[in-house]
Amino acid sequence: MEDLKSCFPGDLSSIHHSRVRNPNDGSCRYGHNRLRVALFSILITVFYLCRFASGSEYKVKDEVGSAKALGSGSLNGSRRSLDGILQEYAFKALIRPRTGVTYPVPLPSNLSGMKVEAVRLRSGSLWNRGIAYNEFRILPGVLEQPYAQRLVLVYQNLGNWSSLYYNKPGFDLVAPILGILAYDASNLSAINLQELQLMATKQPISIQFPEVRQGLTPICISFYSNGSVSLSNASLSNVCSTNYQGHFSLIVKSAAPSPAPTPAPVPESMSPPALVPVPTKKKKSNTWKIVLGIVLGSVALIVSLVLLGFGMVKYRQTAKIARMEHQADQGEALQTTSVGSSRAPAAGGTRTQPMLENEYVA
Repeated sequence: MEDLKSCFPGDLSSIHHSRVRNPNDGSCRYGHNRLRVALFSILITVFYLCRFASGSEYKVKDEVGSAKALGSGSLNGSRRSLDGILQEYAFKALIRPRTGVTYPVPLPSNLSGMKVEAVRLRSGSLWNRGIAYNEFRILPGVLEQPYAQRLVLVYQNLGNWSSLYYNKPGFDLVAPILGILAYDASNLSAINLQELQLMATKQPISIQFPEVRQGLTPICISFYSNGSVSLSNASLSNVCSTNYQGHFSLIVKSAAPSPAPTPAPVPESMSPPALVPVPTKKKKSNTWKIVLGIVLGSVALIVSLVLLGFGMVKYRQTAKIARMEHQADQGEALQTTSVGSSRAPAAGGTRTQPMLENEYVA
């Protein structure tokens, strides 16, 4: 008890085995509370990790609930929120994407019935070749504003969620809402990105819808990002056309009588998002210039090395000849003599002097 009093000078009833004295060295150490604190920290960490991982799903549930609570005239904000959520899921599906390959986007269970896909493209490829993307056929000559070197096209098929987010009083949807939106692909981890505005400058974008019931005359309806709506006639094969990105479907006049006598609705055509065409031409790729520069630089380097090698060989030969001439100049000059019609060096003749034998006798 004295040991505990030394560790905790206060009331012993508040200890709860927090610390006990070490009998070996007399120091105080933590007891049961250490294990409790460690377990509590692990639980808190797991809780926040689970909450972070499911944060997007909570956001989807909130947006769906708010969409159900709003009327048909106040859904534009919920539409934009839904586009942002689907864009986030689409970018998560693009893990090391290949250009021009379509990737399906997995969605949470509370958004079952929707179909979302994503594809990454080069801006120049979209301008030069276009793309056939599910029901959408985008022909060459499509600009994006503002300009992005790479972009992601997010395809949406809202399925049975279509009438919840998109409707028009006095008309009924006879086809699912199909949407196509463009985003800048420079940062695939970004969320809540601002959409790029696609604009067809040569031929319109066409949307092929499935067949509708016999006896119905469908009308094309277009919902744009600024909240405007455009109505137009559909072709005999249920093809609609547009010059801008957005959400599209087929509608027919509602068969239910209107609660108040109103004039027959006249197809209206509200202005789509105002886009100013870019007067300059599309920025072309500089890849061929880079390749040409590398090739020419390599050829120039090889030629320089060859010339340098020849120069070094020539210099060594010249230096060797000069060294031999110098040595020849330093030696003894020989006499020359005529040999035929030419002159050649010749050494003078010498004879050993004779010695008498008696000179060796001493």
